Amino acid sequence: MYQIGGTIKEILESIQQNKFVLPAIQREFVWKPEQIARLFDSLMQGYPFGTFLFWNLNKQNSSKYKFYSFVRDYHERDNPHCPQLPIFHETDLTAVLDGQQRLTALNIGLSGSMAWRIPYKWKNNPDAYPVRRLYLDLLAESVEDVESGERYRFEFLTEKRVNEAGPGECWFKVSEILGMQAGPAMLEWVQKRLPAENMLPAYTILDQFYRVVHDKNLISYYEESSQDLEKVLNIFIRMNSGGTVLSYSDLLLSIAVAQWKGDAREEIHTLVDELNNTGEGFNFSKDLVLKAGLMLADIGSVGFKVENFNHANMAILEERWPDVKQALKVAVQLLASFGFNGKTLRADSALLPIAYYICHRKLDGKYVTKSAYNDDRQAIRTWLIRSLLKTSGIWGSGLDTLLTALRETIKKDADDAFPVAKLQEVMAKRGKSLQFSEEEIDTLAEMQYGDKRVFALLTLLFPFVDVTNNHFHIDHVFPKSRFTKAQFKKAELPEEEWDQLKEMGNSLPNLQLLNGQENEEKKAITPTQWMETAFTDDLKRSHYCEIHALGTVPPSLREYSRFHDVRAAALRQKIVDLLGIARESAE
Repeated sequence: MYQIGGTIKEILESIQQNKFVLPAIQREFVWKPEQIARLFDSLMQGYPFGTFLFWNLNKQNSSKYKFYSFVRDYHERDNPHCPQLPIFHETDLTAVLDGQQRLTALNIGLSGSMAWRIPYKWKNNPDAYPVRRLYLDLLAESVEDVESGERYRFEFLTEKRVNEAGPGECWFKVSEILGMQAGPAMLEWVQKRLPAENMLPAYTILDQFYRVVHDKNLISYYEESSQDLEKVLNIFIRMNSGGTVLSYSDLLLSIAVAQWKGDAREEIHTLVDELNNTGEGFNFSKDLVLKAGLMLADIGSVGFKVENFNHANMAILEERWPDVKQALKVAVQLLASFGFNGKTLRADSALLPIAYYICHRKLDGKYVTKSAYNDDRQAIRTWLIRSLLKTSGIWGSGLDTLLTALRETIKKDADDAFPVAKLQEVMAKRGKSLQFSEEEIDTLAEMQYGDKRVFALLTLLFPFVDVTNNHFHIDHVFPKSRFTKAQFKKAELPEEEWDQLKEMGNSLPNLQLLNGQENEEKKAITPTQWMETAFTDDLKRSHYCEIHALGTVPPSLREYSRFHDVRAAALRQKIVDLLGIARESAE
């Protein structure tokens, strides 16, 4: 039944009293701060707010299902998830099937806050997540931005930023509108902060905002009163599977959550957070964990297909979840011990066959450190690196078919050791060969700084570097700061060589793995200057150059081209020795 009525203030009160709740099939809040600001701008401009879909659940059935409350104070690290509510008994509820993002945006903007990480600050630094609240600039001219269509200036700001407001700004904290009285109270607020010439336009905007929140009946909705979860789930699927706003994997995760006896959402999100906090940090998604669940629990064809998410399969996944979770944790610990993190792991899906192997053999955390497993770990590491270095990309198209085939191979041939040869054979049959052609070798030898494969290749070339127990940087042998026009001119290098030199300065022959502390010490000085300081005698310097394939390191950029060409040839030969060249290519 379609209904019209209700103000923004009224629906917010219902949210805060848990009269409006989120069913377990709903996904998390995903809107960005600018999307929330744009929603408020649309409301101020009188644009349609959209229609909501509500599910009226009667008191006899309210205790049968799991529900969550809306996010209010969003924190990217500490509070990104919808909090689960206690079981309701004998309570009439309204569950939101469509409109969660818009209602959460209102809840955050009018009642809460947002805290997201400042770029380049560490995740574990509490100062990296300043709390910001939504403000409206009452002095911003109400002129439509041609590009964005926005007319009103809503922004999430820190208290410090508001206190440092410029002379042309008057920031009103959006949440204050809920407790404010119309008329004199608003006028008094403006009078205290602005000179007479600015009062009228500021008051006009504030009054308009008050009416949008308090007076206008902007909420329109459809109501579904059926108490049959299957029917409601079908409605939800029909509402969400046709568009791109809700991804297909989000939808399937919602279905899985609805069919678990325990709290699947909490389990999956907690595991994702734990995996991503391993070592120096990863960027695994809930999609990957969900696919890992299908693979490690031996469900279906590993694909995100509706038939894989039926009640029977989800019961299997829930039963095997402790083993799935343990295997994923150990597998990520293993990747971290290889030195990988979110910045250097080119394909997250490469984790899945390793996790399945660990699950199949019921290996625990000792596998990562115990010397008895050294050879097996080395076999996994080499196989993983080869797969990550392939130019064509092993972990792209045809992934579900590949993972299903690898799972069958591990199940059959991996009772005692990681079956590298068998896996490579299966991969080759599916056009995913781990053999390298001459052309691919050349591509690797010419790889540029910033390519996610650089770290993997350097660890293969220089296996003696202890990336497990030390934080290593990908360092430029000759500092990057030396490859500028000013430096080239200072070194009296021919101008026609500058572009080529700049490219050469970022290529593999000028890269090495260096301990983080050593890299900080080295900074912008030449390699010869650094080695004279870092090593006490010629023998140690010579040994360092030998094991890192540096050859004779020149003292300045004038001789860099020669150094680059010699080391390029040495590294290419080393790559060939380690990876080999496919027979067809060699012929």
